[in-house]
Amino acid sequence: MVATSQPLAAQAGLDMLKKGGNAVDAAIAAAAALTVVEPTSNGIGGDAFALVWYQGKLHGLNASGPAPQLISIDSLRGAGHDRMPMYGFSPVTVPGAPAAWAELAAAFGKLPLAEVMQPAIRYAEEGFPLSPVLGSSWQGAIHYFRERLQGPEFQSLFDTFAPKGNVPGIGDIWSSRDHAKTLRLIADTNAEAFYRGELAEKIDLFSKQYDGYLRIEDLAGYKPEWVEPISVNYRGYDVWELPPNGSGLVTLMALNMLKGFEFTQRDSVDTYHKQIEAMKLAYADGRAYISDPRTMSLRPEELLSDAYASERRRLIGSSALQPAPGRPSKGGTVYLCTADRDGNMVSFIQSNYMGFGSGLVVPGTGIALHNRGYGFTLEKNHSNCLEPGKKPYHTIIPGFLSKNGRAVGPFGVMGGAMQPQGHLQVLMNTIDFHHHPQVALDAPRWQWLEGKTVEFELTTPRSIVEKLARMGHDIRWSSSSGSFGRGQIIWRLDNGTLVGGTEPRTDGHIAAW
Repeated sequence: MVATSQPLAAQAGLDMLKKGGNAVDAAIAAAAALTVVEPTSNGIGGDAFALVWYQGKLHGLNASGPAPQLISIDSLRGAGHDRMPMYGFSPVTVPGAPAAWAELAAAFGKLPLAEVMQPAIRYAEEGFPLSPVLGSSWQGAIHYFRERLQGPEFQSLFDTFAPKGNVPGIGDIWSSRDHAKTLRLIADTNAEAFYRGELAEKIDLFSKQYDGYLRIEDLAGYKPEWVEPISVNYRGYDVWELPPNGSGLVTLMALNMLKGFEFTQRDSVDTYHKQIEAMKLAYADGRAYISDPRTMSLRPEELLSDAYASERRRLIGSSALQPAPGRPSKGGTVYLCTADRDGNMVSFIQSNYMGFGSGLVVPGTGIALHNRGYGFTLEKNHSNCLEPGKKPYHTIIPGFLSKNGRAVGPFGVMGGAMQPQGHLQVLMNTIDFHHHPQVALDAPRWQWLEGKTVEFELTTPRSIVEKLARMGHDIRWSSSSGSFGRGQIIWRLDNGTLVGGTEPRTDGHIAAW
């Protein structure tokens, strides 16, 4: 089974399973295809993370990249910036996605990377029709960038994604031979061309031309990191996330607080209130402490201790609180998941961060560079302050669920700061309220924005939201579901049957064989 946010990517993954590949091959094929068939959310120049259940063991891969060696807080402040710029070269960190594909293929794949990436190359070369949510997002993004990005360094973005000034719409055919050529170089060289070869040289030249900070030396020195996943036990299930610099720790902290309460109904004001309050407290800690693990002042296990969860839980009362970080006692994006007949499963996420990312596309390559460095702060004493060679606070997080040492399956919800919140809601729908994966994803969602402000989908029961307002929550209704995350789920039942759910808020699709 392969679940993704775009049907053609799901079919690309399924093709690998039919060829004798495994869940890892399927995940790589789908991920590479998504850089073509959903470039509004991810690209070749983005980052990636993965949780891989392989032969009965869970493995974690952090393929996020560090800030370039030439960048610094002083250099940005000297250029007139008082916070991290959103677009251009300043927020561009070393992209990790191509290295993630090569690393996963080498560690666990059964098929050659060149074969696994063929569907992506074919879609880029021959073209594909834009699906509905994709087409809408594409037109909105290009319109947004045309109003804001004026310099010559951004021209390649428009040449690539709005060729000859025409923005493709729903049902239109789009292709990119530059994209296809780049994917073929990555496939044929196991990503060496991207980090130490022809593509690295083009990225370096482009950056130098416009006084960017990224250099070929930054690319050449990059390697993804295998990390130990972190978890909490929630009502008998082990919920797994990757450790910092990702924000999966936020989900685990919130669950740790909530396991001290009993929940019997999803659609009750008590459930909503406690979920929101726990998430606010967890996010306050996450924003204060999560960074590159080498520079964090606290270890994840300190933030996940039962004693600290109990301390934070006591702050959840009958009215909305203003969140603030505690102190433990010392002691945009695409998500996909896959499963094969041998029990292997992959939870995979990759992103350019904000839509098309930095607004920069390396000329002649189709490589849209991400703007993940926007996650840094220019406050020198903050744990997440910008430093050369440091990884920023990351929003993208893959999730995994197990019970009694056996895999239940991969899950994820993409979408910026919504991701830990989406994980929490989907997991509670599954574990506390016993929902089928599709029902768990279909359910109305909320998202905490800041302070006491919470936004709700229009499908949320109005009576509950009105009661939350009387409890002090600052309520906002959203006319669009686009900011509430896009998730995928695959669970394996005790008899081996796979059960999937795909996101109704996008062009989601489950391919099974």
